[in-house]
Amino acid sequence: MIVLLTLLTIVTASLHIHAEYQGPRYHVYLFKPLTMVFILLIAIQVGQNDGSLYKYAIVVGLVCSLAGDVFLMLPSDRFIAGLISFFIVHILYITAFTSGIGLSYSWWLLPPFVICGIFMFFILSPYLGKLTLPVLVYVVVILVMAWQAWERWNYIGQSKALLASFGAVLFLISDSALALNRFRGQYISARALTLSTYFAAQWLIALSVGQQPLQ
Repeated sequence: MIVLLTLLTIVTASLHIHAEYQGPRYHVYLFKPLTMVFILLIAIQVGQNDGSLYKYAIVVGLVCSLAGDVFLMLPSDRFIAGLISFFIVHILYITAFTSGIGLSYSWWLLPPFVICGIFMFFILSPYLGKLTLPVLVYVVVILVMAWQAWERWNYIGQSKALLASFGAVLFLISDSALALNRFRGQYISARALTLSTYFAAQWLIALSVGQQPLQ
């Protein structure tokens, strides 16, 4: 079942990315949410015997991601609504990644994320205008999300935690590409890069559900 849902995810994600460049537009409205539905079903399937906070935080996060996707693909600009939706997503993912272990800190894991955040905000800040504060808050939250995903893997050492860690980094790459395209100027590969890393990120995070209980 997981293999079938993964294949369906790849097909619909590919059709969505193609539609972003070649149309028709209704394929965008159809295949983007459908891709997220398949990823949500993966999380539910792999976590069917899992009653943990981790599972429920990830599942609700995927539902909020679906809502955020809808806001961002509407013809009228719903960027703030999309930003708020994904802010909630990252809060939920932080909740999942810290569940059972609390907020963790390793001296060698935090600096790369701090450097990444400073670099990205330095690049974007001249172009943000009134969105400076909301974007800054969002950057901090997504960096904490990615950092805590790696902290969890470092703490428990499970392979599923490693999947979430790679997914969190891909999510960070996706949002960085989206931000550069929106605020610094559009570039031809932006949608392909943003969407491919986004779908891969969510797929990996969905597969991380069902981790072994912490001792």
